Amino acid sequence: LFKIVNRLFVATKEKPCILDTIGQAGINKCFSSLLTRSNHLCVGSPLKVDRSLLQYLPKLKVVVNGGVGVDHLDIPLINSFGVKVYNTPHVVDNALADIGVNLMLACARKILQGTIYNLFIYHESETLLGSLLGNNVRGTTLGRIGYKVAKRAQSFDMKILYHSRKEEEKAVGAMYCEKMEELLKKSDFVTVVVNLSPQTQKLIGAKELAVMKPSSTLINIRRGKHHRDVLVDALQRKVIKAAALDVIDPEPLPTHPLLSFPNMIVGTHAVETTWVKVETLAALNDEQPPNEVKIQARPDTHHALHPSRATSNQYWFKVENCRHS
Repeated sequence: LFKIVNRLFVATKEKPCILDTIGQAGINKCFSSLLTRSNHLCVGSPLKVDRSLLQYLPKLKVVVNGGVGVDHLDIPLINSFGVKVYNTPHVVDNALADIGVNLMLACARKILQGTIYNLFIYHESETLLGSLLGNNVRGTTLGRIGYKVAKRAQSFDMKILYHSRKEEEKAVGAMYCEKMEELLKKSDFVTVVVNLSPQTQKLIGAKELAVMKPSSTLINIRRGKHHRDVLVDALQRKVIKAAALDVIDPEPLPTHPLLSFPNMIVGTHAVETTWVKVETLAALNDEQPPNEVKIQARPDTHHALHPSRATSNQYWFKVENCRHS
């Protein structure tokens, strides 16, 4: 049924949350029985919810994506089975911010290069010089995740620049740059934290890279539509110092020149794999507060589940309508 091994969360009335794994062997009898009783299906990228899976789920009411992006889900197909699609945008905010700062640290302190050097060649310690302290970090926006990245960057006395004005700017001492070019020229670390849309696909191209400092680093922790070949050229010609992409298109990336650079980190797009996410999805089948769920059956939309802690061990969900892109 599936070509690769994926994790699947299944919620039923008898068992609020069951974590199971589907492999190349497909669905066994026990798992098939579980699916026929399931009413909630919680999945994560790159798991595909296709017609063959939906036919195993006659009682399915809701498909929940454990994270923000739903571009891997065929929403019109799922809706045609009378099933609603939800995402959970706030569940992974802290995890994304953590990985953003971790990638900055890994690039600044040349962790990957150090590992390679220790394994294969002798090196002088001077070749691994670098630091985050006092550098400028730039965010394409200062939204939920950008704000959390900025809060973490404050711990390293970094100066925060951003291009899209948000209320949080004063809380993190961020400096607003009216023009993208101005921001790129000043930044030591350019962190991309935008949603995937026609306007944000391949946001950083040859023109933008040429404006950046030769000592700067490009970090991406959100959507994976990049100018891959342009980035290869920039690294080869040392237009920028380094890059780190936790998401990339396609995934997994086949043999590609990007994978050959010691100053290039390609992540696993698994930053949302945290126990907080598991606990939140597990609570999906809990009783909902009245009037919190607003269902609007439109084929071009999905619904967002926004968790907030009601108690120390319980989550409630508010469902908001979001246009699918």
